[in-house]
Amino acid sequence: MIRVINPGLLTTVQDGGRYGYQKYGVIVSGAMDGFSLRVANLLVGNPEGAPALEITLVGPRLRFEELSLIAVAGAGLAPRVDGIPVPLWRPVLVHPGAVLDFVAETSGCRMYLGVAGGIAVPQVMGSGSTYLRAGIGGYKGRALQAGDALPLGPPGEWARTVMATWSSRLRGKSFVAAPWGVDSRLLPKYEPNPRVRAMPGPQFEAFDEEARRKVFEADFVVLPQSDRMGYRLDGTKLALARPMEMISEAVTTGTLQVPPDGRPILLLADHQTMGGYPKIAQVATVDLPVVAQVRPGGRLRFTRIELEDAQRLLRKREEDIGRLRAALCHARV
Repeated sequence: MIRVINPGLLTTVQDGGRYGYQKYGVIVSGAMDGFSLRVANLLVGNPEGAPALEITLVGPRLRFEELSLIAVAGAGLAPRVDGIPVPLWRPVLVHPGAVLDFVAETSGCRMYLGVAGGIAVPQVMGSGSTYLRAGIGGYKGRALQAGDALPLGPPGEWARTVMATWSSRLRGKSFVAAPWGVDSRLLPKYEPNPRVRAMPGPQFEAFDEEARRKVFEADFVVLPQSDRMGYRLDGTKLALARPMEMISEAVTTGTLQVPPDGRPILLLADHQTMGGYPKIAQVATVDLPVVAQVRPGGRLRFTRIELEDAQRLLRKREEDIGRLRAALCHARV
């Protein structure tokens, strides 16, 4: 069990998402930075989409009530156990009673805490993800609060082996970290003001010439009104060539839609299932983790990419994760 001493700014249980229900108006939700969630889970022997903690901007203070194998992934915070810095992107065995907290860094937005066995929350429509607006999923359908007690599931076979092998190494220490971790070359290029690859959207040709050019040239600032549903962007206003009326149609994570005021909205994990605004671009799936780590006030610049190239990059990312998965099966414990 994990006891919440201080919940931080916004800490929720998220997993790989709630699929199969958008036709009923139920959003997918899930982790904003799916790469970090998957890797944090792999490093503790969980299924890649298992429930973990998504930590936003200001970290929580958590006490482990039992021996726990954890991994912290993402960007924006530096984890500590009992005041001692903990390395990212590797398994860490934590002593019962140890306290995990976080120190803010200058860039990055979201961290993911994977724990062997996963956070044992009830499944709602096949997912443990928290959907805050509807109050469903996760831990009681809400962000964590002080005093919450998070139950853990049973660790998998690989994690049990690691925990049994490493427990003798604790010897009064608060934690023991693996001497190995994820190769930095496999990680997304997290930056405070990244270039993000995107394809022209379904209504790209409906925008005027300047908008079609500027969407792939100008910087867009992420406004403070942004959240898990989407980033509200400010910068060059994007105008249609002529007024148009649209019937609402499906949208997805990474869709860049433009309301009448010309200020685009980049849809993210908690996006609605349908949208009636014209869509000028679609961010490549491989770059969505990079987007998730941009703070309010950060800048995005979209770089045009063709569909075939976006698919190739995503296949490469999946191959990298597959190699990591295979390597962990033979990792020295």
